[in-house]
Amino acid sequence: MKILSPFAKYRLQFDPATEIASSGLCGPGYRRLTPHIYSEEEIETLLDTARQLPPTGGLRPVTCETVFGLLAATGLRISEALALRREDVNLERSLLTIRQSKFRKARQVPLHPTTTEALRAYACIRDKRLPASTTEAFFVSDCGRPVNYRQIAYAFARLRVQLGWQARGGHPHPRIHDLRHSFICRRLIGWYQEGIDVGNAMLVLSTYVGHTQVTDTFWYVTAIPELMTIAGDRFEHFAQGGNHA
Repeated sequence: MKILSPFAKYRLQFDPATEIASSGLCGPGYRRLTPHIYSEEEIETLLDTARQLPPTGGLRPVTCETVFGLLAATGLRISEALALRREDVNLERSLLTIRQSKFRKARQVPLHPTTTEALRAYACIRDKRLPASTTEAFFVSDCGRPVNYRQIAYAFARLRVQLGWQARGGHPHPRIHDLRHSFICRRLIGWYQEGIDVGNAMLVLSTYVGHTQVTDTFWYVTAIPELMTIAGDRFEHFAQGGNHA
């Protein structure tokens, strides 16, 4: 309604019967800013560059690389990733237990084998460099303390400038949170390519990323070229007499 209101005001010049909805008729409006959907090449470059962060030989480079890789591979919130404890990361079962979610609801997140191996490699390096660490946090800094958001955000901002990224969305810069948006969009593309019933799969995805309603997951879907191409092809098939849209 908020978007249509200016058009209605324009049309009123030509049709006096045009009705203009009153402000707030359907409750408060909120216009979602378009996120930056990362390409696979951008994610690979991010991880490669994070691996070269200072200090050379320190834990910070591999910590940042693994955190960003985990976000890209699972769509976790950054707060959930940094809150992981060692007991929450079951490498034998390829399973994460998320205890401190946005809605205070625990869930389990299955991992792809490559993600499990990346976490196992990180844990090996971490324990080798900090054998006497007493923290239960899974991701730790060089001083043996849990990594916090400020440290990760600073590293990401530095990498973003180094890579010369320009935002493709409505925000001034690409964000860490955009990795979550990207994961959901890429998952949809993969399902369409595999011929999976996306309508049913979205319910599973909603649970996987920790949403309480599937509409919250649809909020993350962005009209990137790959998805629009799929939508166009499916509509063409439908228009020509196909059995699905």
